[in-house]
Amino acid sequence: MTSSAFDLPDRLLAKVDPALIAGDEQHFAAIAESLEQSIADLSDRLDAARKAPGGKGRRAMDRDQEIHRLTARLRGLRRFGLDLCLGHMVGADNPEPVYVGRFGLTDSAGRRLLLDWRSPAAEPFFGATHANPMGLASRRRYRWTRGRITDYWDEVFTPDGFEGHAAALDDQSAFIASLGSSRSNRMRDVLGTIQADQDAIIRAGSSGALVVDGGPGTGKTVVALHRTAYLLYADPRLGHRRGGVLFVGPHQPYLAYVADVLPSLGEEDVQTCTLRDLVPEGAAATIETDPDVALLKSSANLVKAIEAAVRFYEEPPAKGMTVTTDESDIWLSADDWAGAFEAPGPGTPHNEARDEIWEELLTILMDKYDGDEPDDLVRRSLLRNRELHTAFNRAWPMLDAADLVGDLWSVPAYLRKCAPWLSPDEVRKLQRGDAQTWTVSDLPLLDAARQRLGDPEASERKRRHDAAVTAERARMATVVDDLLEADAYDDGEGVLTMLRGQDMRDALVDETALPSADIDRLAGPFAHIVADEAQELTDAEWQMLLLRCPSRSFTIVGDRAQARHGFTESWQERLERIGLDRINLASLSINYRTPKEVMTEAEPVIRAVLPDANVPTSIRSSDVPVVHGSASDLDSILDTWLAAHADGIACVIGDPTIRTTSRVRSLTPELSKGLEFDLVVLIDPETFGEGIEGAVDRYVAMTRATQQLVILTNS
Repeated sequence: MTSSAFDLPDRLLAKVDPALIAGDEQHFAAIAESLEQSIADLSDRLDAARKAPGGKGRRAMDRDQEIHRLTARLRGLRRFGLDLCLGHMVGADNPEPVYVGRFGLTDSAGRRLLLDWRSPAAEPFFGATHANPMGLASRRRYRWTRGRITDYWDEVFTPDGFEGHAAALDDQSAFIASLGSSRSNRMRDVLGTIQADQDAIIRAGSSGALVVDGGPGTGKTVVALHRTAYLLYADPRLGHRRGGVLFVGPHQPYLAYVADVLPSLGEEDVQTCTLRDLVPEGAAATIETDPDVALLKSSANLVKAIEAAVRFYEEPPAKGMTVTTDESDIWLSADDWAGAFEAPGPGTPHNEARDEIWEELLTILMDKYDGDEPDDLVRRSLLRNRELHTAFNRAWPMLDAADLVGDLWSVPAYLRKCAPWLSPDEVRKLQRGDAQTWTVSDLPLLDAARQRLGDPEASERKRRHDAAVTAERARMATVVDDLLEADAYDDGEGVLTMLRGQDMRDALVDETALPSADIDRLAGPFAHIVADEAQELTDAEWQMLLLRCPSRSFTIVGDRAQARHGFTESWQERLERIGLDRINLASLSINYRTPKEVMTEAEPVIRAVLPDANVPTSIRSSDVPVVHGSASDLDSILDTWLAAHADGIACVIGDPTIRTTSRVRSLTPELSKGLEFDLVVLIDPETFGEGIEGAVDRYVAMTRATQQLVILTNS
């Protein structure tokens, strides 16, 4: 006998009434059966796809994509059981419930068992309100715990529809109830409890830049993650063949926190990173200690100076030269150099343009040759010419991004030439002894240099690849000749005869199977970028993202009041300045997470430095007051709380010496941003800093608490 999907505590026994859940139980049985069958079918199809011949070219790509698609689908189905189902909705004109899930699911007869949450038909499940029921009579949402339903709620939208729902109605919404429960090391799955204002933002179009502005606890990150999954499902222009989606978070603890969310929403291929991850130097980069230097490097103008820095090495020689071959001398004029330098197409990276310029130089020289030697001999002679190689390498040298940026910080004249707007004092400040001791403020310049220069190994790698293709074609030609010679009965019209054609022989060589460079998955271009905690991005850092998103399709999530270095202008002004023009603003003003008791304590902290801060309205109370005390009481406070709470996570902010466990974290104020914990203990918050930065750090740290805030001092 199949066990019930419901595992409600004794206090909710009224909700176990068969009149309320019998229909659900029957539907869950059908889901379980379909899941089992789907997993078996997908496993068979995946095995068959893996055993199928690989093929070449497009066939090989199609096979790989099919294996990838089947694997992702199978992994998603195995990840969940019945908790694929988020809830159901009943239309005002149709009493048959429609069940909404993380994925769509049908049974063997084609009956729809689960409607994908991202589909237009599922929109009322999230968007319906009492003011706008969107055609619904009622809606039910489940809370799943370890694969069993531990609570559920019914919302009724019609005046005469309450009959039969009384035991399942709750005074608080499902969203507030779920946020009132304990935190975990992964972001709580709130897919089934999205509110209407958030759902409207999630389903907004992808054209241009959408700013999601809101204070602590308004669900900005929830919206960003769900919007990422929704756009990939709903907008074919954002698929992986078009570049896919990049999700940028503020720091690694944040990425670890949300790591489980996107797969639970049906997406496993979204690239996630921090800004540090975009360049190799990011991992070891330190914080710029001089605020004046950090301010100078935060400017987009300084990033744009990289173009001038590279152009310095792309000036054609002003004088001509004589190139000596085995048989004669050829004059290579300054105009010839200039013509060769124009050979690369627009946007060709500097290092990758070298081969094109070199080939153009050889062509110019061979066209000017008037001797009797065959072309191949003349070319070989030119290729051996050391003076020509030396002149070319001096005129268009191979450049390294780190060396280029390092020269800016160690050669004042070079920096003045590339950034003439800098004052002598500013040029002096930017110089440093060890030019390549990188800071976070250097990363946008290193990134711009790397993008502008291209891969210094690309040319050599292409030569190796071309040599491998040539060798493979020669090997394949030998095989084909042997086949033709052995086929004594070929009548001149068969397949073997077709192999005599060079095009057919070339087609037999699978170039995709030959060695190639590892792909930098963060290099872009991406079809859409989601930037969370975007209020912290400098103008220079924005250039790193703009380089990777030519379509200018962004979801920008942030809160001006949480900007550690201040954010006095509007989003519109900031984004227009850095290069975005199609900007829409969506505001979230309801704090679903932080209790009123905590917000009452936190609001004056931010208002003291930012009177116009967008402080959200908290709509829930924990009935637990903010506690003030001595830092010497920290251990007893943690022990008491852990003993009283079997679940949940505590975080101590401001004491790096605290011993961490699976349920007690220790973070700096900056690294706590974007996270949430049941209990938050601040140690000497007045030492977090001064001015706007200190106030923002205190405000952010305080508002991480979902249940209780404790403030301890050493005095």
